[in-house]
Amino acid sequence: MPSPALPVVHVLNGPNLNLLGAREPEVYGHDTLTEIEQMLRDKAATLSLGMVFRQTNHEGTLVDWLHEAHEQNAKAVLLNAAAYTHTSIALLDAIKAIRPPVIEVHLSDPAMREPFRHVSFVGMAAAAQVKGLGARSYLRALELAATLP
Repeated sequence: MPSPALPVVHVLNGPNLNLLGAREPEVYGHDTLTEIEQMLRDKAATLSLGMVFRQTNHEGTLVDWLHEAHEQNAKAVLLNAAAYTHTSIALLDAIKAIRPPVIEVHLSDPAMREPFRHVSFVGMAAAAQVKGLGARSYLRALELAATLP
C-alpha cells in the first residue's frame, strides 16, 4: 500500500535574499539562502514534512506563489517577504485570500530597525510571526508550521 503524501510547507523568499551571506552580514548573518534551505530540508525531513523552497525579487511572483500554495493545498507558507513586508498591499490581499496559514519570517527584528520597517502588511494577515533569530527564525517557523492542524 503506498504511503500518503507528506504535508507540504512552502517557503517563499522575497527580494535581495539571494544575497544572504554577503549582504549586510551584521544585520542578516553569514548564512546563505542555500545554507538556510538545506537546514530547512533537513528539519522538514525530521518533522515528516515536504517542502517547496523559492526566492524571487519580484512582488507579483510572490503573489502567484501564494496562490499556488493555496491551489496545492499546502499545510502552511513561511513567507520572508523582505522589503515587500512593509510596502505590499498585494501580498496582504493574497494572504487574506488563501487557505494555508502564512507564518511571517524575518532574520532580523524589524521593530528594532528603521521606523519605516515597523509596519508589516504581511503581519496584518499572517497567522504568526517569527523574527530576530537569524537563520533560526526559519527553523522555528517550520517547527510552528508542523504543529498546525
